[in-house]
Amino acid sequence: MEWRLSAAEARVLGSLLEKEIATPEYYPLSLNALLNACNQKSNREPVVSFDEVTVENALADLRAKGLATRISGRDTRVPKHAQRFTEELNLGRREAAVICVLLLRGPQTPGELRGRAERLYEFDDLEAVESTLHRLTEMQLAVQLPRQPGFKEQRWAQLLSGPVETVQADIAESPPERGLSDRERISALEAELAALRREFEDFRRRFE
Repeated sequence: MEWRLSAAEARVLGSLLEKEIATPEYYPLSLNALLNACNQKSNREPVVSFDEVTVENALADLRAKGLATRISGRDTRVPKHAQRFTEELNLGRREAAVICVLLLRGPQTPGELRGRAERLYEFDDLEAVESTLHRLTEMQLAVQLPRQPGFKEQRWAQLLSGPVETVQADIAESPPERGLSDRERISALEAELAALRREFEDFRRRFE
């Protein structure tokens, strides 16, 4: 790709993709509807508070890249906005759903992607999601991130905003703490019981 998306462009494009698939009856979007889609609190990470100028500038940049279009004319009281990303890159419904969720929610595991993309495309299983991710990888639109310590599944990220910087914490693994053996636990209990007996004997002698 000769272009790279800013954070605002990524959010605007992801919102256009989502609304086109999930609510086609309200698509293309007016500037106000698109602003609300960008700033909504559900299905977004991070949650943002864009103003109209931010969205308008992002739309202008997306149009310059050939990824969005502005629709106006006699039949439209206010200009509407639509994405041309899927057409430009010849993406199918599966690829569009996955890249949309990656744009709106950041890096995710295949399991997370399957659940969150369900409103846009219903994948049969995780293999179908992974197959789509590999196709996006071949197109240089997505990448598999290194496994995070303590996590079983690897996450995937979109590359439309450029290479993903992964911060690896250089934490020396400390050896696990050794628990007490059965013999040690019994010895500790016996010592505690003996101490209690001595205290009881001392207490009883005071009243003899």
